[in-house]
Amino acid sequence: MGKAAAARKLASAAAFGGGGLSVLGAGLYGVLTAEARLARKTIGPILEEPPPDPTGWYGRGRPGPAIKVALLGDSSAAGYGVERVEETPGALVASGVAEHADRRVYLRDFAVVGAKSSDLGEQIDRALPIEPDVAVILIGANDVTHVVTPAVSVRHLSEGVRRLREAGVAVVVGTCPDLGTLKPIAPPLKQVARAWSRRLAAGQTIAVIEEGGRTVSLASVLGPEFAAAPALLFGPDQFHPSAAGYRSLSAVLLPSTLAALGVIDTDEAQLEALRGEGVLPITAAAIQAVNHPGTELGGTEIGGNRLGVRGLWVELRHRRRRPETEGETPDEHDEDAGEQDTPDPELARG
Repeated sequence: MGKAAAARKLASAAAFGGGGLSVLGAGLYGVLTAEARLARKTIGPILEEPPPDPTGWYGRGRPGPAIKVALLGDSSAAGYGVERVEETPGALVASGVAEHADRRVYLRDFAVVGAKSSDLGEQIDRALPIEPDVAVILIGANDVTHVVTPAVSVRHLSEGVRRLREAGVAVVVGTCPDLGTLKPIAPPLKQVARAWSRRLAAGQTIAVIEEGGRTVSLASVLGPEFAAAPALLFGPDQFHPSAAGYRSLSAVLLPSTLAALGVIDTDEAQLEALRGEGVLPITAAAIQAVNHPGTELGGTEIGGNRLGVRGLWVELRHRRRRPETEGETPDEHDEDAGEQDTPDPELARG
């Protein structure tokens, strides 16, 4: 089965609640389960001390009303392993949005270390009351290491994106990275993890776009760049990024987050063929994105139609990286804006 056909099959399985293994036969599934347990043992137990919480206000002195950002997902969203709040992905993305949008930003971090796609529903329950303008989601790696079938993972993500979009929230999903690049994962798990994570990423892409969100491929953002400098870009457990690694991750997410908020330069409004941008059917675009980190996909129309003969039409973009923004330390209260812009303090503590 070709890659596009596999992605299409996975999306169909997710849509109809299918539970097939999708990638593996039953025998290899057992091998993978044992190898995954060994990899988790190598990575070690989760630190008892949670990551610094980036929840708060960013962009002191900038005008309001504030842009509200909800951060959801797993340890990669939470910034597991860093020591300073300004090193977390939440602080980096919120600081970047504040600078490039020239607006105050309120970020609320709902991400949970160890979370799988099945945990998104609870996070979304907590996020919706703050009425975010955009939700940034990083999820999927723990589904792979805990051998959750891709169809199940994608179904949970699809349901979560649907709820957010129905509430009027823009959604940016960083799809599952290529886990075959990570040092604690040894053969044969490494090869299987690569296939598993890439097919999960393709399925995530299709599901998110069908529900009206946009995706950013993380692919091997934890690959060649990280392999060239593992001591710099991986944390001590060789599984989670270091502070420098999270900066690289955030740099991939920021341009698409700004685009979801409508903050784009005029010269980026049109697709650029020279940058490899264009309109493709959804499965073809998903497969391209899986192999090229930083690729953004979002639904579009041709001749007033979202749907073509080969599925939904998708814009494939390679947005320019923004100049690196130093992460701020968030303010606990918005001292620059009126009371009407301050989220419910009970929610802020929740």
